[in-house]
Amino acid sequence: MTGNPLCIGVDASRAVSERPTGTERYSRHLIGALIAQDRLVVQGRSRTLRWRLYFNRPPASSSLFTDHPHVEHRVIPFPRLWTHLRLGWEVAHHPPDLLFVPAHVLPLWTRPPALVTVHDLGYRHFPEAHPPGQRWYLEWSTRHNARRAAAILADSEATRADLTRHYGTDPDRIVVAYPGLDPTLAPARDPQRIARTLARYGIRRPYLLYLGTLQPRKNLVRLVEAFARLQSRLDPDDRGLSLVLAGRRGWLYDGLFRRVRTLGLEGRVLFPGYVDDADKAALLSGALAFVFPSLYEGFGFPVLEAQVCGTPVVCSDRSSLPEVAGDAALLVDPMDVEALAAALYRVVTEPGLRATLIERGRANVRRFSWESCAQTVLEVMGRVLDEERRAKAT
Repeated sequence: MTGNPLCIGVDASRAVSERPTGTERYSRHLIGALIAQDRLVVQGRSRTLRWRLYFNRPPASSSLFTDHPHVEHRVIPFPRLWTHLRLGWEVAHHPPDLLFVPAHVLPLWTRPPALVTVHDLGYRHFPEAHPPGQRWYLEWSTRHNARRAAAILADSEATRADLTRHYGTDPDRIVVAYPGLDPTLAPARDPQRIARTLARYGIRRPYLLYLGTLQPRKNLVRLVEAFARLQSRLDPDDRGLSLVLAGRRGWLYDGLFRRVRTLGLEGRVLFPGYVDDADKAALLSGALAFVFPSLYEGFGFPVLEAQVCGTPVVCSDRSSLPEVAGDAALLVDPMDVEALAAALYRVVTEPGLRATLIERGRANVRRFSWESCAQTVLEVMGRVLDEERRAKAT
């Protein structure tokens, strides 16, 4: 171990959100896994690390960010354009050796080399899901990240391919670092706990479950149509099956409710609304199967969460989902209602298939951990710093 400690600056502003979304959970868990490390190999030498976390407001007390002596907090509030004005000013005047932005956009100007995560290009695939101003900003910020970053992290090979296709980004600058899973998520094995949770949401077993935002990209209208076909094929004893579409209402969901009514499925398709994180395991564990026919996902956390909870999965064969699900799901063309209905019929009527998918799911989730993700990120940081030093030497 030689030399002064290396300072790695991290935009941690998204990691302390009170109601986190997927990218904010990613930021929190990955930062936690990174700051557990205090060494980095640069130019073949082990260097001590110092982590400098930037916040736009004081973080709530959390051992995730305070238990390590080599972690420094920089709380730098600012009313608007925090990233480009306040964080950019701070990094320019007090530069770390490297800046990492895990869940947003790089400042307009950065003196140190920068590493950024691009999670998905959903706005490219479904522009109608975003207001014009938001779509413009997503387009600009992704292009800016792709142009300014010394290296780019992608959640999946699908996102890596999108960056190359849409922005001409050199694939050698993009490294896939699969995210991990919430380490607190585990199967709910207590029948009483599952029963209490289902009662609270007005759900009775057996049921098929979708869990996520209600929006067009999730392809729920076709799922409802496939469920209607499934109902007509089931034996009378199996027709008590319901389809639970759990999650908050996003946008353009009125057509989904209309389709449920026109198919006469009001009593069979249930909308329990937003599900608290504390209830997720019980809801997943109680389901006959988890169904995720999304048209586009940058990663696909819900598939892995279902597998963790021992729930068989039927999911789309599009974007990142095949690489995430592995051989532990029934993959189906999400545009083909008949194929989706056939997959649902199989998972409902074939106990052996369900058992196989559950067992494969348990094996599949072992591929994903925040420790492994952090190790990949550290390797990329070391490579970026190596290249920076070589460039300065020439």
